[in-house]
Amino acid sequence: MGAGDKMKNAAEKAKGEAKEALGKVTDNEKAETEGKADQSKSDLKQAGEKVKDAFRR
Repeated sequence: MGAGDKMKNAAEKAKGEAKEALGKVTDNEKAETEGKADQSKSDLKQAGEKVKDAFRR
């Protein structure tokens, strides 16, 4: 996995965590759910990159 991809995934996960936290603080279920979805999407992308790296070796 390239460093750029790692940074993008980490940034997306951090954005999702922030959105989820903001949703909890403001009692906004939609923002909280979107934050969790952003985190899941980031995790899936990271897992896909790891699989690609495994096949390259």
